[in-house]
Parts: sequence; structure tokens; C-alpha cells
Amino acid sequence: MAEGAGVRGGVRGGVRDVDPPGDLTVAERGMWQAFRNGSMYDLRAGDPTADDPHGGRPWGPERSVRARIVAMLLLNGPPALDGRVSSLKLTGIQITGVLDLAGGRIVPYVEMKGCRFEKELLLPEARFTTVRLVGCSVPRLEAARLHTEGDLHLPRCRFHHGVRLTDAQIGTDLLLNQAVVRRDRHGRSITGDGMTVGQDLQAEMLESDGELSLRGATVGVSLSLRGSRLKNPHDRLALNAPQLTVERTLYMTPAGVGNPLQTSGRTPARGTRVQRFACEGGIRLDDGRFGDAVDFEQARFVLRDDQEISLRRVQVPELRFLGERPRRGRVVLSGARVVNLMDAASSWPGAGQLQMGGFQYENLVPRGPFPLARRLEWVAAATPEYSPEPYERLAAVLRDGGEDEDAREVLLAKQRHRREFLPLAARLWGYVQDWTVAYGYRPGRAAVWMAVLWAAASLAFRHADHPPIKTGEHPPWNPSLFALDLLLPVIDLGQAGYWRLHGGWQWLAATVILLGWILATAVAAGATRLLRRG
Repeated sequence: MAEGAGVRGGVRGGVRDVDPPGDLTVAERGMWQAFRNGSMYDLRAGDPTADDPHGGRPWGPERSVRARIVAMLLLNGPPALDGRVSSLKLTGIQITGVLDLAGGRIVPYVEMKGCRFEKELLLPEARFTTVRLVGCSVPRLEAARLHTEGDLHLPRCRFHHGVRLTDAQIGTDLLLNQAVVRRDRHGRSITGDGMTVGQDLQAEMLESDGELSLRGATVGVSLSLRGSRLKNPHDRLALNAPQLTVERTLYMTPAGVGNPLQTSGRTPARGTRVQRFACEGGIRLDDGRFGDAVDFEQARFVLRDDQEISLRRVQVPELRFLGERPRRGRVVLSGARVVNLMDAASSWPGAGQLQMGGFQYENLVPRGPFPLARRLEWVAAATPEYSPEPYERLAAVLRDGGEDEDAREVLLAKQRHRREFLPLAARLWGYVQDWTVAYGYRPGRAAVWMAVLWAAASLAFRHADHPPIKTGEHPPWNPSLFALDLLLPVIDLGQAGYWRLHGGWQWLAATVILLGWILATAVAAGATRLLRRG
């Protein structure tokens, strides 16, 4: 009870009747009566400019109530009038001083619209049923370990020095649609580390200047950042949410501009004017768990070279990577596990900007044209120093989808990329395998080479001088069989050992033998590789 305030009470109809303290102002007396009546207390002037809580027009004492009187009503207020439910509903009112409800248990329903707080609002460890602040101006909201049985609504509010909701427990929905939140002294806009939201966390068309921190937070249904604009030019992260758990979907997609409160939680209809999600600064979702999807459709990222979109070890059934290609920074998917990867060729960054070590996905669902050549560029961008794993994962996914020919092309590209990092001798041998049998992935090419060499050697040896080594102990001269006997290692066709060649013909025979061994070795190496792959 207020200091020096006389309180007169009696009993009327079985209900305790309490008169207001004697030192209340006219505005406070009106608020007191509206509280007992459960009605809205509206002190707006009727001029939109003068009534704007974010504007520069001062509000005088006729529109002001003291924070300690508000606290008195909420913590130990008078009973409701007969047939009424007490609640605090304020519109267009200025609360002077610090409203401190720390540790309190507030039973009445609280709703403030278009109000202006002179100083910070302190709600740490307080317990509410439902709290709704709509379009209010608040220097700072301090609400660590806040507990609400119902909703916490903060749409269209402006917080000049941040919001702290660390370890808060929101029973149903947390709404931050169209809120504007500036950084606190630690560089954070919203700190919701360890927060639990029973149903949806909707922060659509939010403007966040500073780090939005949701480390270890849990959202019972979906987290929507549709149309939001996050920026943190002074630090590395605009969204810092490692170990975030969302039971359904995380949306970083467009929002309808017309009335986002009515379209909240929905994808805008075609033809609707939209505002895309935009982020100036890094995003960290490492070790996150998402029940349905992570959706980046049409998202725009502005990164510095030292910033990244980090999805390390994320687990999600569907990743919709359909945003605008970031020109700088990195996209990191190392260790992530995805069932469906829905992507577009135009969304992925270039070489050196993509990391996919240990990235596992089961199905590719491209949006728009995504030819194999572009897909190979995607893998190459993630392996500037060469790593076989991204190639093998892509080949396995293509093979499981029945695209065996494309899978072989991917594995061939893997060998060609690997060749660039080998010593000179091994690199030359790699070129031989590539030209002859394409590292075993095109074995028919060896047969073509053998046929060409056989035909050329057969034609040449028709003109060769070929005296027998031993007269009377030789088969009839057959230049085609002689050439084939030279070309096939190990196999003896009964021609090569009976004839003596001289000069250039001897060199030609040696060349055919050497080429035969090279082709046979390349075929054997390719066959071994195919067997290992099988």
C-alpha cells in the first residue's frame, strides 16, 4: 500500500470494499475504478500524432500514472465489483517511474495498448496469467525467468535498450510481430537463452538491431521470422541460436505487408505485396533440432567475410535453402543431417564459401533447373582442398534415385578433382586412366582404344618384313593375329614368338606391347574401383 495512504474498507454484499488511497491523482483514480470494473481505461486525446507513444509529443500529468500505483493494483489490488473480473486494461497512458514487479504473482489480466513507459519494466521471476503490451514504448524489458500461464504479446512495441527473456517460460504464444528492438549495453537486442514457449513464437516483420540470442531455447510449435529484418553490423552474429529446438518449422520467409497480424503464421497469397526476411550479420543454428523444416525461401543475407550462416550438426527433415545467394561470408553445413534438401542453383555461394564436411542428405528436391554440371560445381565449391565425402554422398543419393549414369559422372568428377592434388607421376597416371577408361566408370572406352590400336597395327604389319625365327617351325603369317598377340598381355595367340622384326618394325612392336599393358592395367584399376564401389 502507498506510503501515508489511508485505506478505508468495509463489507458490501459479502465482498470486501476498498476505497482508493487518498493521494491518487485524477488519472490514477480513474485507473483504480477501471481495474475493479475490469474495463478499458483510455486516456487518448484523439489526435494520432499526439497519441503516438513513439512520437516526441510530451504527455502531461493528465495522462500519467505512477508505476508504484500500477504495481499496487497488480500485486495487491482491490477486489472486483460485483459481477466483474478485475483486470488492468490501459490505452494511451504514460507510466512514470520504474514498474517493478520482480518476483510477484500477478493474477489479474494485463493489457496495455499504445502506452508509454518512462523507465524500464522489471518482470524477472514474476508469474502472470496473460500479458499483452501492444504498440507500447518501453526503454527496456527485463523479464528473466518470467512465467506466464497464457500468452506474452509484445506486437508493435519499441524497446530502446533491449529485451531480456532468459529462461522465461511462456505457457502458450510469444508474439513480437512488428516490434522494434534496439541493442542493450551488451550489444544484444533480444536475449531469450533457455526460454521455453509452449506453442508459437511469432516475430514477423521484427526489426532487431543487435544480436538476437535464442541459445538453447525451445518452441513447442513453430518459430516464424517472416519478413523480419535482423542486423548486427557491430558483431559477427545477428541471430545466435545454437541448440535451438523447434517442434515444427523455422520460417525465414516473406511476410505480407498489408496486415501481418491477421496473416500471421501463413505464407502470403500469390499477388500479395511482401517483405522478405533479411539478415545483415551471421546466423548460427548449430546443433538445432527442427521437427518439420527450416525454410529460407527468398531470404536475403548480407555477410562480411568473417560471418557465416552456420547449420553445423543441424537435424531437420527438410531444409529449404531457397534464398538469395550471399555474396560474401560462408554457408556451413558440416555434420548436418537432412532428409530432403530443397534448393535452387541460384541460392548457393561460390568456391571457398561453402563447407559440407559430413553433411548428410537423403533426397534432392531442386526448385527450378539444376543440371548435373551445376550440381558438380556445388560440390566443388565445398571442396577447394578436395574431400571425397561430398562427391560420394551426392553419388549415393543419385544412385538411390535411379540416376546411375549421373552417379558415375559424379564419381568421375571426384577422381578428376583428386588428381589435381597428386604428385606429378601419379597425376600423369591419372590422365592415362581418364583418357583410357575414365577411371573405370566408362569401361567401354578401353575396348574402343584396343580396337583402334589393333586395326592400326594390323594395317601396319601387313607391310612389315617378318622373317621367321626358325624355318619350318612357324604358323602362317597373319598380321591381324600378330598385332592382337602383341596387344593382349599374358594371352598367347601363337604369333608373336615366331617372327623376327628389324628396325622401326621392332620399335612399333614394342610400342604396341607397351600400350597393351597400359590399357590392361587401366582396365584392371577401373574394375577394382568398380568392385569396391559395389
